[in-house]
Amino acid sequence: MASTSHSVNTDSIENVLYEKRQKIYPREVHGLFAYLRIASVIILLGLFYGCAWLQWDGHQALLWDLPARKFYVFGLIFWPQDFVYLAFMLIIAGLSLFFFTALAGRLWCGYACPQTVWTETFLWIERLVEGDRSSQMRLDKAPWSLQKLRIKTVKHTLWIVFSLFTGFTFVGYFTPIQDLTVKIMTFSTGPWETFWVLFYAFATYGNAGWLREQVCKYMCPYARFQSAMFDNDTLVVSYDEKRGEPRGSRNKKLDHKASGLGDCIDCGLCVQVCPTGIDIRQGLQIECISCSACIDACDFVMDNMGYDKGLIRYTTQHDLDGEKTRILRPRIYIYGAVLLTLVAGLSYSIVMRVPLELDIIRDRNQLYRETSDGLIENIYTLKVMNMDNSQHQYRLRAEGIDGLELIIEQPQIIVESGTVADITARLRAEESDLKSRSNKVLFYLEAEDNQELRITKEGRFLGPG
Repeated sequence: MASTSHSVNTDSIENVLYEKRQKIYPREVHGLFAYLRIASVIILLGLFYGCAWLQWDGHQALLWDLPARKFYVFGLIFWPQDFVYLAFMLIIAGLSLFFFTALAGRLWCGYACPQTVWTETFLWIERLVEGDRSSQMRLDKAPWSLQKLRIKTVKHTLWIVFSLFTGFTFVGYFTPIQDLTVKIMTFSTGPWETFWVLFYAFATYGNAGWLREQVCKYMCPYARFQSAMFDNDTLVVSYDEKRGEPRGSRNKKLDHKASGLGDCIDCGLCVQVCPTGIDIRQGLQIECISCSACIDACDFVMDNMGYDKGLIRYTTQHDLDGEKTRILRPRIYIYGAVLLTLVAGLSYSIVMRVPLELDIIRDRNQLYRETSDGLIENIYTLKVMNMDNSQHQYRLRAEGIDGLELIIEQPQIIVESGTVADITARLRAEESDLKSRSNKVLFYLEAEDNQELRITKEGRFLGPG
């Protein structure tokens, strides 16, 4: 008996650990949150596919030109030296995730995550071709036939075309999309362009078409650490157990309270509409992405039954326990204040940013040299980086040592937009005017046609000491 019991237990454990995935067929739902989710999908996909085609001052508005190490963002040109802005944006994005999660749970997952957005689109294509939930289930259970093969072929063809267009658009942010279009039409794309179009298309097709909820359940790390950002005052999608239990089916005309029943009629619609296949009535689970589909479905049922809406709703654990809820609490104020400060600081920094950079490189072949006139001379290579949208002519001067003389080989310093000019500059000074072996000098660079384009950089002038 003992060995038999052990065998049964082992088999049951293996069934749990290695159970074959059951495909989830989310039921289409209508309601406030469904419309918000549709609006979010349309806006985000519209931005992704549309912004790649926007033009600004003769070039693509959003372009990460990696070979040229230039990044175009709506009239601004950023260089690798501007990496600090990217770091700030990543910090703001992370803090925003903390803020909104502490405030209202997994809003990002339910409405803005790329996995959610593209999965919603693939589900829409699937419903368009195969029909509603019941039709999809009947089709999958039916034996293979020419009709089934035709429907499946049409669906996967649309998925693949949409995925390829997604991969093409993604690469279009790194290779000018108009040039990329010509290359694809003439089959002349480079190996890396071809690879990334196909790779991103394959990732979209696999994640949104096949893996779907498995990405949220098993691959996304956010579900694992979200609880660290939740507390009893966080708004989350919850089932009101006190109001809903005991659940049970009943006639609409039945006085369910007199019969000892709760408001839940156990219809199962909240489970059928869930894209991850969970039962929200079992409490908050890591698989829940807060898409709120169950809220819309339950409100529809409650309205039909003549009950108050909100059996499933956005609420807090304190509210469910009958305690006072503080949605605006210290951690929300702290997150909000820090977030606003960072956004304000980044915005101010970008607005006040001078699209001009000056790098000073001393000649390392010799520390200094003495001219025939007895002057001490240092030689520099100045790299003038014009990060503005138009060409400029600049004037250069140097100060810091009495009687300092600046000599540049180029009669005019003209730098095209988005280019770097190498300027050879010589500084000469009397040895008697040098206060030490290493002396501070300041280089002033200013555009002749725009006094706001000016920058000051410090250099070192070496002498005998």
